[in-house]
Amino acid sequence: MPAGAEQSEPFRMGAAVVASDGDCGELVRVIVDPVAQALTHLVVAPKHHRGLDKLVRLDLVKSADDDHIRLSCTVAEFEELDDAEDAQFLPSDTGSLGYGHGALIWPWYSLFTPARRDHHEPMYSDRIPLNDVEVSRGDEVHATDGWIGSVQGLVIDPTDHHVTHVLLQEGHAWGHKPVAIPIGAASRVGDEVRVDLTKQQVEDLPAVELR
Repeated sequence: MPAGAEQSEPFRMGAAVVASDGDCGELVRVIVDPVAQALTHLVVAPKHHRGLDKLVRLDLVKSADDDHIRLSCTVAEFEELDDAEDAQFLPSDTGSLGYGHGALIWPWYSLFTPARRDHHEPMYSDRIPLNDVEVSRGDEVHATDGWIGSVQGLVIDPTDHHVTHVLLQEGHAWGHKPVAIPIGAASRVGDEVRVDLTKQQVEDLPAVELR
C-alpha cells in the first residue's frame, strides 16, 4: 500500500471513492484478514449500480483522507474488479480495528490432525496465497467422479497466512466428519471448484479437528 494511504485511523464508512478519471462510489464495508488482524480489501458501492459492490484491494489505494479515497486505477478497471458478495465472508467478531459492524472477515480455520491409532501417509501440498486460487464461500466442489459438497471456508497457516486446505460445509457426502482438502488438489473451473481426487480418496482423507 503506498505511503500516502497508510492508516493512522480507519477508512471512514461513506467516504467517496475516486478513480484516476472519475467517481467510483462510496466505501460501505471493509474485509479483514482474521489471522493478521489487518485490512485486505475495501468494499465500494458504485453510485449507479447498487447491489454490485466491488472488492478493492488495498494496493489500489493511492491516498485517503476523511472524505475521499483515491485509487490508482481507472473507472473502467474498477468496474472489472471482483464483485463483493457478502456470502463469501463472515461477520467480524473483533472491534480491534475500529470498524464494528462495518467489517467482515475471510472465513478461515486453523487445523490440526488428532492422534490416531491407524496410520495415514502424510499429505503434502503447496501453500498458495489466498487469492491465487479463486475460492469463495458456498462454491460447489466436485471430485473427479461427482459432486462432494460446497466450500465452508479456508484453512490458513497462521505463520505465513497462506491457504493450505479447502474446508467443506456440513451436508457434504460425509457429514459425520470435517473434510479438509489440500489446496494443491483444488482448482477453479467455471463457477465451481474441481478437486483432483475421487470421492473415495476424499472420504479416505485423515480426520481433522478445527480451532
